[in-house]
Amino acid sequence: MTRTSFYEMHKSLNAKIIDFAGFEMPVEYSGIKDEHLTVRNSVGVFDVSHMGEIWVKGPNALPFIQKVTSNDASVLLQGQAQYSCFPNGKGGIVDDLLVYYFEPQKYMLVVNASNIKKDWDWLVSQNDLGAELENASDKICQLAVQGPKASLILQKLTDTDLSSIKYYTFKVGKFAGIENVIISATGYTGAGGFELYFYNEFAQPIWDAIFEAGKEEGIKPIGLGARDTLRLEMGYCLYGNDIDDTTSPIEAGLGWVTKFTATKDFIDKDLLLRQKNEGVTRRLKGFEMIDRGIPRHGYEIVDANGVVIGIVTSGTQSPVLEKGIGMGYVNLDFSSFGSEIYILVRNKRLKAKIVRMPFI
Repeated sequence: MTRTSFYEMHKSLNAKIIDFAGFEMPVEYSGIKDEHLTVRNSVGVFDVSHMGEIWVKGPNALPFIQKVTSNDASVLLQGQAQYSCFPNGKGGIVDDLLVYYFEPQKYMLVVNASNIKKDWDWLVSQNDLGAELENASDKICQLAVQGPKASLILQKLTDTDLSSIKYYTFKVGKFAGIENVIISATGYTGAGGFELYFYNEFAQPIWDAIFEAGKEEGIKPIGLGARDTLRLEMGYCLYGNDIDDTTSPIEAGLGWVTKFTATKDFIDKDLLLRQKNEGVTRRLKGFEMIDRGIPRHGYEIVDANGVVIGIVTSGTQSPVLEKGIGMGYVNLDFSSFGSEIYILVRNKRLKAKIVRMPFI
């Protein structure tokens, strides 16, 4: 089991610790609903240092990224980030990731904690272009400070104008007296805020500075449980639940990060283009419960006659809507908005309907 640099802080705050992707991580502190609403209404801090960071450098950095990712990294300007996928050569997804463009010949890929080794091995196996790869995951901490009051609090700790960091952009500056902190605004909660990347040795002073600066605003540490319910309310995919090696970006509604431009050749381009043009048999859709009940990962989706038409990939009781919500793959015949579906909960059919995401 691996621990992040904030493990002792989590223990001192009586966090409930679980095994997540081989890391001892806090799942909750004061309770998932309380933490969820804290982020929606005020501000909370997530330790996401378990995420992976891989540098791609050198004259062939961009050509390599163009080959292994589905999105078009050539359109990025310095200081911009991009959401993307690694196609797996079989129509599925190795992982979803963020691509940060620092300067010509220098990019950072941020990947999921559960896939760090898998992604690294995949990148090395595909690197016939001689790109310089460095797995810096063990050296870098990441905190996500999320919520409508995040900017107010963090601005006290940096001369960098946070209002100038628009969605999916980043800057490198001094933060809490520490040089070369990456400050980005990619978000996974839909509540606004920033991510901070810095070396492990600065974990304690940066953590302390943030909580001191946010004391008057009621800042709280937030666990992975609320991170999951927050991202689900926004309809954001979670690797291992909603997307994996068996799901294509087209099926998952990620066509918008799958770019078929003439100048970009990438793994699975022809296969995915054929799916886009000819269609797929299922789509990842959001649904709201009409009957009372909470959908869970792995529950079957059926029609009015009990015929299986899909599978739930993520589900929860929305703390904001106070009703069950979820995502799942459904047959095309049932994928249009407003379609009635049923979720099998303990062999009981509970009515739901397909809705647009985000849910809030």
